[in-house]
Amino acid sequence: MTHPVLGIDHTFLLVNDLDQSAEAYRRLGFTLSPRGLHSAEKGTANHTIIFRHDYLELLGVVAETPANVAQRQRLAQQGEGLLAVANRTLSADAAKPALRALGIETGDVSAFSRPLPLPEGGSGIAAFRTLVFDAAQVPVGHFFLCEQQTPDMVWRPELQDHANGAQGLSAIIAVVADPQATAQAYARFYAKGAVDALDGGHRVATGDQSASLEFYDPQAFSSLFPSLDVIVQPNGGYAALRLFSRHLDDTKSALAAGDIPFVTTERGSILVKPQYTSGVVLEFVHG
Repeated sequence: MTHPVLGIDHTFLLVNDLDQSAEAYRRLGFTLSPRGLHSAEKGTANHTIIFRHDYLELLGVVAETPANVAQRQRLAQQGEGLLAVANRTLSADAAKPALRALGIETGDVSAFSRPLPLPEGGSGIAAFRTLVFDAAQVPVGHFFLCEQQTPDMVWRPELQDHANGAQGLSAIIAVVADPQATAQAYARFYAKGAVDALDGGHRVATGDQSASLEFYDPQAFSSLFPSLDVIVQPNGGYAALRLFSRHLDDTKSALAAGDIPFVTTERGSILVKPQYTSGVVLEFVHG
């Protein structure tokens, strides 16, 4: 049976205050979608930052409901940060039995939609079907499949031009005790999953035109980002997000215009500390 997981679709930050985070990301030089309000039952809303093949989502609780108790507890206990990886699939319904045949357990398929304001006026509907992996099999973070039923409503052309030059997700990075074992656990989740060694860590290739997952031990992560005072990573979440930029001069100019401090690393990348990004290290690399 064909493996149904084709790569990384998007990743999301769970944030304390959605309006404040949205303003912070605008200052970072990103173009944000209009606020998308989820169902009254969910009590959440989002902004998306759309790239060529994937995107970053800012997710916040806007009304307390029974459905978002766990999210509110996580924010209260651990703070905001990068918590989830959503993966591409052609069909969430077909993926469930296919994954079971591979020994990978999941929950039930869920469907939801949200209105999306259009630049010409009016609104459309963005619709999704999702399938959550069994948390006991997932070493880090919230991990699920996302079937994009209306991709043209998500990947709007007007949302893909960012002043900071951002073009897409390059890597989602976590600090773990055993990078090799963690990487091997994730590789089996992908049709083209493959592991290779890094200095003090391991990387998982996840598919075509798809970000990698990288796992480092604490010492290696500190060596990779020596300008950080401490490692900031929500329990069960990710510490850093690497983004491709069309030109790092654009990145520097946008950050300077937004009055955002940044560090140029020895390897030439641009680093923004988590106090300016709602809890995640942002690294921009040329690509």
